[in-house]
Amino acid sequence: MTKDQLNTGLTGQIRYRASEANLYAFIFGIKRPMVHVMAYFVSVLRQKIANFEAKPIEVSAPVPGTEVIGISINDLRKNLRDLNEYMDQECVATAARYGVVFDASLITGIDPPPEVESALAAINTAYNQVSSDISLAHAGADQKIVQSRRAVEIETLRAQAEVEPLKLMRPNLPICSARVPTC
Repeated sequence: MTKDQLNTGLTGQIRYRASEANLYAFIFGIKRPMVHVMAYFVSVLRQKIANFEAKPIEVSAPVPGTEVIGISINDLRKNLRDLNEYMDQECVATAARYGVVFDASLITGIDPPPEVESALAAINTAYNQVSSDISLAHAGADQKIVQSRRAVEIETLRAQAEVEPLKLMRPNLPICSARVPTC
């Protein structure tokens, strides 16, 4: 269960073997190794998902009303690599405790409950649309800045082109400015 109260489904793979250094714990300490390994892995995973904290996103100015308490299933999906790294770190201690060595553990998918899947898809679509609109707005603003700079450059060159013939016609006369009433 995530902090936003969703029971999630997980798919993944676990590869384990008996620890040669602690074979006694594996043979005599565990009645059903497969069940024990799965239960241990699921327990560690549940604890991490229940207390999972996503990396903070740097936002220049937060929009009021968009603060989220807890973490959503989308945050878990985005941080799947961090979740897998955590699971690898936590499973290192199993050799000493239970005589089991995890060779590999990989969570490959996090699935929402069927009743909220369409709502999550709508949220993701809206988020992608907003991101697209923001990117287009930034691109449009950047394009207008470039066009404005180019327009200033063109007008400057045009003004210089108009002044040059005047300078050539009367090189000894000062050129009057529009602000100065007399020359």
